[in-house]
Amino acid sequence: MRKRFWKRFANMPKPAREIEHAGPALDPAPWRLLPRGLFDAPPEQVARLLLGKILVRRGRGGLLAGRIVETEAYLGEHDAAAHVASGRTARNAVLYGPPGHAYVYSIYGLHFCINVSCFQEEVPGCVLLRALEPLEGIAEMRRNRGLSESADLHHLTSGPGKLCQALGVTRAADNGLDLTIADSRLGLAEDGFQCGAIRATPRIGIRKATDLPLRFFLAGHTCVSGRGR
Repeated sequence: MRKRFWKRFANMPKPAREIEHAGPALDPAPWRLLPRGLFDAPPEQVARLLLGKILVRRGRGGLLAGRIVETEAYLGEHDAAAHVASGRTARNAVLYGPPGHAYVYSIYGLHFCINVSCFQEEVPGCVLLRALEPLEGIAEMRRNRGLSESADLHHLTSGPGKLCQALGVTRAADNGLDLTIADSRLGLAEDGFQCGAIRATPRIGIRKATDLPLRFFLAGHTCVSGRGR
């Protein structure tokens, strides 16, 4: 089965060049919420499509937002590393619902991670958001992370636990939220950003199905987590 997966991803198109990804924060006015149809696709496709998009959360002092620079795809019940590998439970029920919803879970009871449900209803799959480039609400992000005002941006959201802490995302408040509607406190938007080069590697921080190339990130971006930028 793993050979079949490798063959499936081997022919994915690769962007032609690498570009710089730093820049000033964007005015929220041109942001457009992503349509639900974008998420009705296999997780490995959605994981690529979400690169360069914007995760937005309403914070105490206004909007908190960051550009997605790293993702991981989890394929469903046949993926040994997925939360649905053993079937449907109360914990992972969001992944069986409509696509485009937030699936938030905790690691060791200490950190939260946010995923986006994708694929058809009752066919589970998701994309883990691994890292963001901070765009809006940076001062509040630093406070949420317990960092000084001089802390570098790449320390704020360069990891799944870090980005949830920076944006104040928790399972109690955000699990199951629809990311495609305007009145949700959590959403995914686009602004026409062009990603440039994208790299694919095996997923990190897992112990099963470690050879599948399902981690995607903007090549050379300083906010990417872990190794292999």
